[in-house]
Amino acid sequence: MRTSCYSDNMSVNVSVRLDDQLAAQLRLRARAAGESLSDRLRRYAEEGTRRDEHPLVTFRDGPTGRRAGLIGGPDVWEVVMWLQELAGEADPAATLAAEMELRRPQIEAALRYHDAYPDEIVTRIELHRRETAATTTG
Repeated sequence: MRTSCYSDNMSVNVSVRLDDQLAAQLRLRARAAGESLSDRLRRYAEEGTRRDEHPLVTFRDGPTGRRAGLIGGPDVWEVVMWLQELAGEADPAATLAAEMELRRPQIEAALRYHDAYPDEIVTRIELHRRETAATTTG
């Protein structure tokens, strides 16, 4: 199963000029990943825009597809899930920061990303919980 970290919306054709060397590199990377050049460029544009909006967030490959993660830290969905699990604490973010050696700005960045893309993060958490339940019961 492959899950994308973003959803498809209406599309618009955009013409872009690239130098030959960059175009060759992009084609090679796309082909190696089993993507079309258009898919690769679309993903780079989407992720680049999200990085601009959320500077502490990057994107990673994994067995379930690409996902948002904190630079130098865990995936965004993990931070959000852990905060949910600490909801009974007086200050869940402070507890998480102490337990996981995360800085407060990283936690806040994860929450901002979650606020901007809640369906993506909720889906990741649900997928994790389903997989965890399946491995503990099976």
